Amino acid sequence: MPMPSAVDLAAHPLTTWQGALGLPDFTRIGDGDFSGVFDAALAAHEAEIEAISGNTETPTIENTLAALELGGEALDHVSSIFWCRAGAHTNEAIQALERDISPKMSRHFSAISMNERLFARIDDLYQRRDALKLDAQTLRVLEKTWKNFVRSGARLDAEGKKRLASINEELSSLGTNFGQNLLADERDWALFLDEADLAGLPEFLKSAMAEAAEMRGQKGRYAVTLSRSIYEPFSTFSERRDLREIAFRAFTMRGQNGGATDNATVVRDMLRLRAEKAKLLGYASYAALKLDDTMAKTPEAVHALLDPVWEKAVEKAASDQIELQRLAAEAGSNEEFAAWDWRFYQEKLRAEKFAFDEAELKPYLQLDRIIDACFDVATKLFGISFEEKQGIATWHPDARVFVVRNADGSERGLFLADYFARPSKRSGAWMSALKSGYKLGDGSRPVIYNIMNFAKPPEGEAALLSVDEAKTLFHEFGHALHGMLTEVTWPSVAGTSVSRDFVELPSQLYEHWLTVPAVLEKHALHVTTGKPMPKALVDKMLAARTFGAGFATVEFTASALVDMAYHARPDAPNEPLRFEAETLEKLNMPDTLAMRHRTPHFGHIFAGDGYSAGYYSYMWSEVLDADAFAAFEETGDPFNPALAERLRKNIYAAGGSKDPEELYTAFRGKMPSPEAMMIKRGLV
Repeated sequence: MPMPSAVDLAAHPLTTWQGALGLPDFTRIGDGDFSGVFDAALAAHEAEIEAISGNTETPTIENTLAALELGGEALDHVSSIFWCRAGAHTNEAIQALERDISPKMSRHFSAISMNERLFARIDDLYQRRDALKLDAQTLRVLEKTWKNFVRSGARLDAEGKKRLASINEELSSLGTNFGQNLLADERDWALFLDEADLAGLPEFLKSAMAEAAEMRGQKGRYAVTLSRSIYEPFSTFSERRDLREIAFRAFTMRGQNGGATDNATVVRDMLRLRAEKAKLLGYASYAALKLDDTMAKTPEAVHALLDPVWEKAVEKAASDQIELQRLAAEAGSNEEFAAWDWRFYQEKLRAEKFAFDEAELKPYLQLDRIIDACFDVATKLFGISFEEKQGIATWHPDARVFVVRNADGSERGLFLADYFARPSKRSGAWMSALKSGYKLGDGSRPVIYNIMNFAKPPEGEAALLSVDEAKTLFHEFGHALHGMLTEVTWPSVAGTSVSRDFVELPSQLYEHWLTVPAVLEKHALHVTTGKPMPKALVDKMLAARTFGAGFATVEFTASALVDMAYHARPDAPNEPLRFEAETLEKLNMPDTLAMRHRTPHFGHIFAGDGYSAGYYSYMWSEVLDADAFAAFEETGDPFNPALAERLRKNIYAAGGSKDPEELYTAFRGKMPSPEAMMIKRGLV
C-alpha cells in the first residue's frame, strides 16, 4: 500500500471539505482522484488502528473505544463521496474503481475486526464494564462493539481468520458485480415506440417516455425503460397487451439474460460463501447470524409474522383475480389471464369500484409540492425548517441542497436530494449520509441525502408523481429525518445505525402523513388550476387505500420468504433459480403474479449485504408503524405536540442508543401485535 505521504490528506478536496456550506468542493474532484486518496486514507486509518492497538497504557473508554469510533475520518470522507457517486452518477471509470476498492475495503475492515491486540483492549474493557460505571449509552456501545468483533471473527484461530477475511473479500467483489450487472441490464434495455403504439397512455406518461427516448438519442419517439417510474404506469395503462408482455418479461428477467451481465453464478457463489461464513462463526445458518442482532432474533420469529400474512394475501389475490378475469372477458379478451394483465385490469377494477383512476390523481401530486409537504410535516411535528440554497455544486446538476434549521434558527445540518432517473443512476430509492451526526469528540453535523428515480419531465413541465411515488418520497424523507434529528453521542449508534428490522419504522411511519387530509388540502394542488384536490377525490383515494392488497402483499411477501428460504438453510442451493422456483411452488405462488424482486435482480439482498435475511424487516417495521400512527389517530390530532415530542425523542433522535423495544415502548407504552398491520393492509 502506498505511504500516506503520496497524497496530502489534510489538503485534498476529497478529505478536507472546503466547498460551500462545508460540503465537498465537487468542482475540484475528478474520477482520477479517488484511487490515490483511498490508498492514502486506508494507510492513515491503519496507522491509527496500530496506535490504538499498540498503546501500552491500560485500556480506557477514551484511549480505546472513543479512539476507535473517531478514527478513519479521511477514509469516511472519501468513502461517502465515492459510494454516493457509485450509486447516483456512475460511469465506466467509477465502476472499475468500485471493483478495485470493494475488496480493498473488505480486507481493511477484516484486518481491524481480527486484530488480536485491538480486540484484547476491547475485551479488557468489556470484562471490566460493571466496574467502569459507564452511562447507559456508552455501555451499550461497548457491548455492541465487543459483540461485533466476536461476530466478525475475533475469536477464530489464525486459519479461521484468514478464511473469513477471504470470504468477506470475495463477497464484497461479488456484491459489486451483482449491482453492476443489474445496472447494465437496466441501462441497456429500452422499448422504443411511436405515436401509434401509445393507446391508453395518459399525457404524463407520454411526456416521461418522450424524455427517456430523447436521453437515449431517439428524439421524437417514446421509450419504455426498466425504471419503475415508467414500467409500472406503462403496465397499468397500455392497451397494447403485446407490449405489456414484452415490458413485463424484460423487467422480470433483469440479471438473467445470459452473457456477461447474468447474475445466476454470482448469486450461487454468494449463497455458498454466506453459508460457509455462518458455519465458520458457529451459527446454524446465515439467517441465524444476520438475525442475531435484530428485534426478530430467529428465522422462526420471522416466519411467525410472514406465514399468516402470506396465507391471507394469497387468498385475497385469488378472489381479486376472479374479478379481474371478469373485466378481461367483458372487454372481449379471449387470452388466458397472465401476469402482464394484472396491473392493467386492476386499474380498470379500481375505476369501477371507486369511480377514479390513478391518472386522475397525478395532476395533483407535483414533485415540488410533495417535497414542500415533506418539509411542512417535519416543521409541524419536530420544529425544524428547510431553506434551499441555489447554485451549489454537487455530484450532479439535478441534486438540490437544503440547509436544515432548528426551531431557534440554529443550523442542524444539510439535506441533499437527487430526484430524477438517468442511465448513470442505479434503480430504486434510498437515503444515505455524506456525514452522520454525533456529539463525540468535536462532534459532527449530519449531511444527509435522498436518491429517487422519478421520470424527468420535459423542460418547463412539472414533474408529476403517482401515489406510490409520493409515498416513496415521504418514506425516504422519513429515513432522512432519522439521520438529521439524531441526538446521540457515539457515531456507531447515531441516526439510522439501528437494527435492520427497526430502521424502517421512521420511514414507513412518515408515509402516513402524506394522506392526512390537512396535508393534502394544502399541498395536493392541481398542476394547471392550482386548486386543491376535491374532497370527493380525496375520499375516493382514501377509501381505495387497501385496494390491490392481495397483489401488493403477495409481491412483497414472496420476496421476503424466498430471501429467508435462501439464508435459513445450513447450506446453499447449487441452482438458486431452480430453488427459487421450487420455493414458490411450495408456497402455491399464483402463476399470474411475480415476486417484487426476483433473485437475479434482488439488489436488497445480493448487491451487498444490507437486507440479506432481512427483507422481512419492512413488514416487521410495518407492524410498528401501523400501531405508532394509531397513537396519533387516537388523540384526534395527527400533529399532537406531546406525542410528536415523544416520537422525536424516542424514535427519530435516539438512533441505536437503546434497545429498540425499549425505545418503542417509551414512545407507545407497549409493543404492538400484527393485527393493526393486517387491518391497514386490508387483509383482515
